[in-house]
Amino acid sequence: MKLQRLLENLHSIVPYHGENPEITSIENDNRKVQKGSLFICIKGYTVDGHDFAESAVKNGAAAVLAERPLELNVPVFLVNDTMRAMAVLADAFYEQPTKRLHLIGITGTNGKTTTSHLIEKILSDAGKKTGLIGTMYTKIADQIIETKNTTPESLTLQKNFKQMVDAGVSAAVMEVSSHALDLGRVHGCDYDVAVFTNLTQDHLDYHQTMDEYKRAKSLLFAQLGNTFDLNKPKYAVLNADDAASNMYSRSTAAHVVTYGIDQNADIQAKNIKMTPKGTAFDLCLKDVTYPISMQLIGKFSVYNVLASITAALVSGLGIDEIIQSIESVEGVAGRFELVNAGQDFTVIVDYAHTPDSLENVLRTIQHFAEKKVFVIVGCGGDRDRTKRPLMARIACQLATDPILTSDNPRSEDPIAILKDMEQGVQGENYQVIPDRRTAIYTAVSQAAPGDVILIAGKGHETYQIIGKEVHDFDDRLVAREAIEGR
Repeated sequence: MKLQRLLENLHSIVPYHGENPEITSIENDNRKVQKGSLFICIKGYTVDGHDFAESAVKNGAAAVLAERPLELNVPVFLVNDTMRAMAVLADAFYEQPTKRLHLIGITGTNGKTTTSHLIEKILSDAGKKTGLIGTMYTKIADQIIETKNTTPESLTLQKNFKQMVDAGVSAAVMEVSSHALDLGRVHGCDYDVAVFTNLTQDHLDYHQTMDEYKRAKSLLFAQLGNTFDLNKPKYAVLNADDAASNMYSRSTAAHVVTYGIDQNADIQAKNIKMTPKGTAFDLCLKDVTYPISMQLIGKFSVYNVLASITAALVSGLGIDEIIQSIESVEGVAGRFELVNAGQDFTVIVDYAHTPDSLENVLRTIQHFAEKKVFVIVGCGGDRDRTKRPLMARIACQLATDPILTSDNPRSEDPIAILKDMEQGVQGENYQVIPDRRTAIYTAVSQAAPGDVILIAGKGHETYQIIGKEVHDFDDRLVAREAIEGR
């Protein structure tokens, strides 16, 4: 695409009439710049892209987009906000790929990963070629790509969507984090369906208050647009049992469809029955009831399934094929995942890393636990400190044998994090074992037949971040090693 044509998308008050080279790519990492690239200077928390503009030009950049004047031998274009401009240019350069996809976005504190995987499976089982973007990975048709953020920045996002279109993908599902919404990473994404799971405390290190956290998530529903199109209708799928849905319903002009358990909703689950092997319930859709028996466990799983069913219905799929797909789901990696190495006690690995998600998982375990319940839990460093005592308190209230340990301490002292956690449980009966491997081995060594061990917080993660080093660490593998070593 020619530089002048690309820049027209920014609607500059002063038109550009200078050199007009062919732009071969858009980059914000100087190491990825090639001949003909447009380099965008992004000012981050620790690194300022303006400091690498000269290097980008040496690598072949044909032009630079910046927020301040730079002395370079290529055209430099100034904008007030390069992050916002990058979203616009990425959408234009990759030819607005989301307009050619049925795009479903999911936001909420808990359940985004499971819900996105359930929806993707339903669509795939229905014969659609799908794409998925989220915490665990990005999937483009049959290709799996590792990801760093739950929601990538706009440049990576639009490039991924273009690759999906080129691969013949017709429907894409993505997790949409509050950070991504607040930072504008999803600007340019043409969502057809926006799904809300729930809102509980998390990320207050970034948002500062729950009101601000809630507001950030409302942007997904506001960004569904303000027009009605019979050929391409927009839907907001909201959890009727969560009070935040009232705000999100007011934030959108799209059709609102609700799901729930406790409150009246368009799609509702009743007569829920849980066992150690799965969950059964009646799905009430208008005046018709459909019995569902699934392998997923817990009330929180019912919510995720309801959200997924609702999103699939408004996407045009039939209820019978949706139910068939849901009943065939065995689970999602790191989400209430059983570790079975022939032991006579139960070991579960779950991503629960917020007070609400930890409580949900432990209460589910209480439905089938015969004897002791061990929980191994920590809190991440450089993240919301206010939830640390809450996590410890819930662990001590709902488990018989809580073990406080390290999660990903990052740059913080692991002992200091554990002391923060202990503020919520002074005088309680618990163990503190800073080394996570030792904590897992300890629980496994102490477990007796019929006991349950929950290893919470990291789920599918295959690493542990201590300081600036990333160590290989998978709760599932460590638990299996501990069991086999007994």
